[in-house]
Amino acid sequence: MAKRTFSTLETFLIFLLVMMTAVTVALLSLLFVTSGTIENHKDSGFPATQGPLATQISSANQGSTAFQGSTLTQEPTTIQMSPMMTTPEPPLFQNFTGYHIGVGRADCTGQVGDINLMGYGKSGQNAQGLLTRLYSRAFIMAEPDGSNRMVFVSIDIGMVSQRLRLEVLNRLHNKYGSLYRRDNVILSGTHTHSAPAGYFQYTVFVIASEGFSNRTFEYMVTGIMKSIEMAHTNMKPGKIFFNKGNVDGAHINRSPYSYLQNPQSERARYSSNTDKEMAVLKMEDLNGDDLGVISWFAIHPVSMNNSNHLVNSDNMGYASYLFEKEKNKGYLPGQGPFVAAFASSNLGDVSPNILGPRCINTGESCDNANSTCPIGGSTMCMAMGPGQDMLESTQIIGRILYQEAKELYASASQEVTGPLTSAHQWVNMTDVTVLLNSTHTAKTCKPALGYSFAAGTIDGAGSLNFTQGMTVSDPFWDTLRDQLLGKPSEEIKECHKPKPVLIHTGELSNPHPWHPDIVDVQIITLGSLAIVAMPGELTTMSGRRLREAVKAEFATYGMKNMTVVISGLCNVYTHYITTYEEYQVQRYEAASTIYGPHTLSAYIQLFRVLAKAIATDTVANLSTGPEPPFFKQLIIPIIPNIADRAPIGKTFGDVLQPANPTYRVGEVAEVIFVGANPKNSAENRTHQTFLTVEKYEATSATWQIIHNDASWETRFYWHKGLLGLSNATIQWHIPDTAQPGIYRIRYFGHSRKQDFLKPAVILSFESTSSVFEVVTT
Repeated sequence: MAKRTFSTLETFLIFLLVMMTAVTVALLSLLFVTSGTIENHKDSGFPATQGPLATQISSANQGSTAFQGSTLTQEPTTIQMSPMMTTPEPPLFQNFTGYHIGVGRADCTGQVGDINLMGYGKSGQNAQGLLTRLYSRAFIMAEPDGSNRMVFVSIDIGMVSQRLRLEVLNRLHNKYGSLYRRDNVILSGTHTHSAPAGYFQYTVFVIASEGFSNRTFEYMVTGIMKSIEMAHTNMKPGKIFFNKGNVDGAHINRSPYSYLQNPQSERARYSSNTDKEMAVLKMEDLNGDDLGVISWFAIHPVSMNNSNHLVNSDNMGYASYLFEKEKNKGYLPGQGPFVAAFASSNLGDVSPNILGPRCINTGESCDNANSTCPIGGSTMCMAMGPGQDMLESTQIIGRILYQEAKELYASASQEVTGPLTSAHQWVNMTDVTVLLNSTHTAKTCKPALGYSFAAGTIDGAGSLNFTQGMTVSDPFWDTLRDQLLGKPSEEIKECHKPKPVLIHTGELSNPHPWHPDIVDVQIITLGSLAIVAMPGELTTMSGRRLREAVKAEFATYGMKNMTVVISGLCNVYTHYITTYEEYQVQRYEAASTIYGPHTLSAYIQLFRVLAKAIATDTVANLSTGPEPPFFKQLIIPIIPNIADRAPIGKTFGDVLQPANPTYRVGEVAEVIFVGANPKNSAENRTHQTFLTVEKYEATSATWQIIHNDASWETRFYWHKGLLGLSNATIQWHIPDTAQPGIYRIRYFGHSRKQDFLKPAVILSFESTSSVFEVVTT
């Protein structure tokens, strides 16, 4: 190979990256908390989180193991549990056919300012306000005698982190004893890319989050717990029905070139390169009254692109919003008894941006093997949604999902009956021996990310000169990596071939491991329905192979005609899982398959073990597996807490720009207030919303709240200034359905007060706009 010379641009990039790395290393050193505390333990108003269980109590049919608690250490914790305060189980009515069913929904939004959004990995895409609240939606189902039960929780976040799950399991144990455990609780993220980051413990994700935010972590854990507690309290006898149907016009395959690498004979069995089937569970009480719905469908919630700065739940969240609005008439968004979850599935290579990829600078198609444009390369190639902007695209796709789910819900007649069983193991995914056939084996690898990981996707391209489909390394980036992180071993490079290793995360451990080794595999069966909890993002064909293998394993051991549903982004995040054939061409999804080319085969093998154990009633014989670590000393956020200040002569909440006297439907009412950092409201929750839109009712001489900040008709923008100054802009996009009358907008916030040598204090405030009239013409 000829000697490589660097251009002026590349030399500048080297200098820039070295400087950035030096700053990052310095920050890591400075921010690593050697005292064992985590951000905001002293000033957040929240207690320090307790260490989670190291070994979770198993179900009656899985045996029982001891709980332990945590000491402050950089190593995986040893457990010393706090005294358990269990909640007595209420007596359950048993003389009926069906299941006990409980549903619950709770806010888990976290902070909406001074934190990165999780998903695109784009530097500078930090939260600057709120479009919609994020919710945890919990569903509990139990057999009539209450002996066997399950919890399924769908959460409006990017993905479930291992730390989040371990902490939730710990708190469930403290409250309910052995009722809710690692084997019968599934936590699933919807995968919105517009939710806060900061709730991870592995270094890759901590860096992407720009630190660990205990403020947001605690908010999420509390919301998940509250939703489960509500579901537990609300349990009543009922029936469950299953239905499925196809959804058209909602998604495309964003890596069709990878999909085409799968055998033609296999592809010929399917009519599309995406899974169009939606699965729906309908829940009602014995009187036929609606309780809730879970829908599983394979689609990326990336209708809101990487230019967005408002926290929101994207297309899946909008579908939930519409369904709950329909069933909870008379309630504000986020309120009411009916709970509708739109959960993720095998969405790895599936995009909602159905107009496909085009070069944003020329308009020509860039639907090619490398997703590149003639001018500007991969950074110019972006897929577009069906709307005029990303918000309209979100609502169009969300409405399609809602309408199909609504129809399937209404026509669901196949009742789910039969026993409820759960199986779970922790597995070291870096050391799984895979049986390829009767004579050959292979092994999984220590985690590593490939070159094309840095290229991003057509839903959000990377910012450097990487492209999808890179199967050869580049001396420029290899040299830079070797200088900064050290050289990857020959073992890890050989194991991951043909992936060229960009970051050998499985060999990096400072300040903590960069990727998880120990992951969860879990199946819960409800009669003839099997829910496979997948700790990552399966591509379309990967999901098909997994479903088929699990169904066949059940059938082999006597459980015929099982319906297998894949629930994605569950329990711990491990990036993507492609097929072996897709892995060979190394587009983004393959470069992000961190355990190597045989990752899918390993998962299929592991889930078949669980399926066999359930079918043969030998779950109790399953080993628990190596327990995952729980790290307590984490990097605090780069953005510091500072005191809020109002301009001279002003106070928090003062109106800077009043509303107009009159608006027509279809216009936008806007008011600007003297603001304070909204992350304070994730600490002091005196107010449950940043805003309300209220209508004056003359007959009762009262103000009626018609919208809160969970409404898709409102916007809350936070404009950060210098030295603690900020403004808050509240918008109401007045819908055509708005009634004529007199209205006002209210703002609710919290300011941080920091006196010299005194602890910070979070103070609540509220403000009201001038009144304005809405007219129809």
